[in-house]
Amino acid sequence: MKMSDIRFGSTDWSSVEPIRYPGETGDALWRTREFSDIRVRLVECSRNYRADRWCSKGHILFVLEGEFVTELEDGRIFTLTAGQSFQVADGEEPHRSWSTGGAKLFIVD
Repeated sequence: MKMSDIRFGSTDWSSVEPIRYPGETGDALWRTREFSDIRVRLVECSRNYRADRWCSKGHILFVLEGEFVTELEDGRIFTLTAGQSFQVADGEEPHRSWSTGGAKLFIVD
């Protein structure tokens, strides 16, 4: 990831308009900012959220609150809790995720 053409700034995430994305079950509330080619999101997953599709986009994901489970297409499963993160490149290891008790995430992609 190369970051360029981004001036210094700060974000008050409570002032960023949320957009609700339904999952297979539950939903995810995204607050999104775009800086050049980089998308930064604060995401709140509801209880019993399960993504409705596999994703092959690269991310750096940090769990702020709760528990977040990610399954890779090869069957491996990773459970992350507050203070843990994962990273994956574009086009590498398709993944899908869920959260039984809800989770708050900070994601850069």
